Amino acid sequence: MLKGFFTKEQKTSAHTEAELGWSPGAEIPADPLRWGKFFADSAKEQLPKTQLRRNIRRATMTIRNKRALRVAEMPDWENLRESASAIKQRVQANLPALLEQFEANVTARGGVVHWARDGEEACQIVHELLVQQGVDEAVKVKSMVTQEINLNEYLLERGISLWETDLAELIVQLGEDMPSHIVVPALHRNRAEVRAIFQAKMPSVPDNLTTEPRTLTMAARAHLRKKFLTSKVAISGANMAVAESGTLYVYESEGNGRMCLTLPQTLITIMGIEKLIPTYQDLEVFAQLLGRSATGERMNPYTSGWTGVTPGDGPQEFHLILLDNGRTKVLADKVGHEALSCIRCGACLNICPVYEQVGGHAYNSVYPGPIGICLTPQLKEATDHKDPDSTLPFACSLCNACADACPVHIDLPGIIVDRRRAYQDANRGGIPNLWDISMKAASVVMSSGKNMELAGKAASKGRLFGGKSRRIGHIPLPIASIWTATHDVPAPPAQSFRQWWADEGHSQGKDVR
Repeated sequence: MLKGFFTKEQKTSAHTEAELGWSPGAEIPADPLRWGKFFADSAKEQLPKTQLRRNIRRATMTIRNKRALRVAEMPDWENLRESASAIKQRVQANLPALLEQFEANVTARGGVVHWARDGEEACQIVHELLVQQGVDEAVKVKSMVTQEINLNEYLLERGISLWETDLAELIVQLGEDMPSHIVVPALHRNRAEVRAIFQAKMPSVPDNLTTEPRTLTMAARAHLRKKFLTSKVAISGANMAVAESGTLYVYESEGNGRMCLTLPQTLITIMGIEKLIPTYQDLEVFAQLLGRSATGERMNPYTSGWTGVTPGDGPQEFHLILLDNGRTKVLADKVGHEALSCIRCGACLNICPVYEQVGGHAYNSVYPGPIGICLTPQLKEATDHKDPDSTLPFACSLCNACADACPVHIDLPGIIVDRRRAYQDANRGGIPNLWDISMKAASVVMSSGKNMELAGKAASKGRLFGGKSRRIGHIPLPIASIWTATHDVPAPPAQSFRQWWADEGHSQGKDVR
């Protein structure tokens, strides 16, 4: 058995919540961007989990409230958002040249740059580097891009243990789970579940472990400190990278990133190619936006930057893997490319009413919530109706709250609508379904003013079904039954707009037909 990890006989997924002390999480998939289930099916599985919903609601509400306080302090918040959007648009317009500039500066300062077309190639490069170092374990800074490519599992299958050092990521790892949030991966766990996970899976855990946050944190600290001091290699992601100097940055809240980026002899960084910014001056904008949007803090607790290799200080060998994994295809999309502006703050998840009800696992991707339903289908080129990822853009009420919350002014609702269009365009033809028939019928009505007038008069008769409440419940008709199974429909008004308009004109002695 590998150090600190589990044999197949020890896997917890087959056990019940009562046996474990915590609810089994999402099984680790072969493809982190496509877990194999449709959102509608997963949402039905998550909705009955009342404890999960309480955990998520409490956490997202806390973060939202803190963020609102910090944003209210900033008189130039909207200007910062506009600036960040403009910077990211400039990056996307000049990405090839900026990447070349960045590579040259990293290389000039002693780093080694590798290019990876996809996740498999990136994992192979990391494995080769670790084999060259002769190690069977390494520590890792919290990184979404390594989750995206299943790096932990790839290395574990080849005899190398990769230890998560972020507290929330450690909870997810020990619980054999998948993250449910971009910034707070263990958002779906409460203190009692964390205690049970630590007691069952963490080596040398204290016998008197309680659910008190400090006690849990100190147990994790003692466990991780040994890993920090003995690991020769660390693996990180990057929040941002400055093209003009070759400098990379990690923003984190616990200090584990600082330990990983300074103590090991070798540092391997995997970075999505979209994380570039052109200059140091641009960094100032994002530094003000990220902490406030992600955790509601005025200043990020630990901001670590490194430029190549510095003799006698920090890692003496630095490898940078620049990962594409579908990003250039997203860049080519006239609408969807804007999703590459995301700085992974999670603000859109915290404000999303759909996410709050079902949690991150319902999305069947490491990128949940509004940004996930924009980005995942593009990375996977998912439009076929048989592909679970293709239906993700429909996991949205289009309330536009995510667009208001995004610190980089990404038009998330616009991308979602465009992905819905791509889905419909890709599945036209063949035997028409109920939606096709309904839309065809609607087009006959909506393409004619006379038909619209007749439809309005006919609809007003439905007012009788609203009763005193003036609301219509379940309608057992095709298409209508799908919507009204979970929504009440306002009863039609006694007078249509056209009728009101005609009456209003008549009362003033005018013909307004």
